[in-house]
Amino acid sequence: MTALLAAGLDLDTLRQRLRDWQAPPAAAPLGPSPPRIAAAVLVPIITGPAPSILLTKRTAHLSSHAGQVSFPGGRIDPEDDSPEAAALREAHEEVGLHPSLVTLIGRMAEQNTGTGYSITPVVGLLPPDAPLTPAPAEVETVLHLPLSVLLDPTAPQRRRAMLRGAMREYWVWPHPEHEIWGATAAILVRLADILRGA
Repeated sequence: MTALLAAGLDLDTLRQRLRDWQAPPAAAPLGPSPPRIAAAVLVPIITGPAPSILLTKRTAHLSSHAGQVSFPGGRIDPEDDSPEAAALREAHEEVGLHPSLVTLIGRMAEQNTGTGYSITPVVGLLPPDAPLTPAPAEVETVLHLPLSVLLDPTAPQRRRAMLRGAMREYWVWPHPEHEIWGATAAILVRLADILRGA
């Protein structure tokens, strides 16, 4: 927590910014939208001398989002009491993160995806020595995006590409080994705005 405190990002400030920040209005749908699948992800901020955001790379054989960089998370199951419960359960299943090691500090605005999900990002703080054991069936590797990169307003880039038959724009974050794009990149852009107080 020391490094975050040194940057003026104490726990109360983080919670207040999460409560106060409003997502930009979404574009109006062109027609009726099908029901979305409720999901939740844990957005883990690792504290300590070199704070970072914890991310995972999904294994290549998964039926959806194979090989993509993502936050720990997934569908909200009927037995989950809340998005927080779902995010913590999924993080435990995917990377062996014990829920007791996470200090939850708030939610971000829902992120809708082109694949039919409505994702609730749940922000939590982790100690730098939190033990992690990735589940080989789901997670190829655990990676980190330094907080210094996240807070650099010039770091994320907008790209255009044909995706599912339409030209789309999307965010990409720099990483020496992996491409961070899609909903994960969009959530990171919002998180950066929140942390900078933008």
